[in-house]
Amino acid sequence: MSKYVKNLLADDLKQRWQGVGDLLLVSLVGINANANSALRKRLREKNIHLVMVKNSMARRASEGTPLSAAFEAMEGSLAAVWGGEDVVSLAKEVMRLAEDKQFAPFAPRGGVMDGAPLTGEQVQKVSKWPTRQEQLSILMGQILSPGANLASQLTSAGGALASQLKQKSEGGEEPPASADAAEAS
Repeated sequence: MSKYVKNLLADDLKQRWQGVGDLLLVSLVGINANANSALRKRLREKNIHLVMVKNSMARRASEGTPLSAAFEAMEGSLAAVWGGEDVVSLAKEVMRLAEDKQFAPFAPRGGVMDGAPLTGEQVQKVSKWPTRQEQLSILMGQILSPGANLASQLTSAGGALASQLKQKSEGGEEPPASADAAEAS
């Protein structure tokens, strides 16, 4: 391949990765054509992009970007995966596919998250984190719970008082006092 063509390919990759902060590297070696097509289809459905690229080309395309840390120590055939809602949902999907028997040789090899390189084991750990939506729901629960507790405590005491006032206003009989009950007998 001529240097001109390599530069065109590197520029295309650089354009695709513009604005991408998180990227995972996976191994596709040994996947047959049908499984490869099914894998790409499942990733497209989740708005996840996959591209097989030479390491030297990827290093050239990611030079000067936060993604360059992913390709520094990597060797062998790798595919770059990026997209999805966030890096956690991306890692969860990669791990889900890696555990699927249909895509048996598919496995995470590493990546980059916020400019920091990741190993395959770290990708597995990241996949166990809560996603952005789960984190937001946890945060909203923590923000709203003190107010909900206060409201329930205020309404429970007020409800008890209102109940007692209602009984008094309806002319409910009071239980006799112990001294009055003893004299009446």
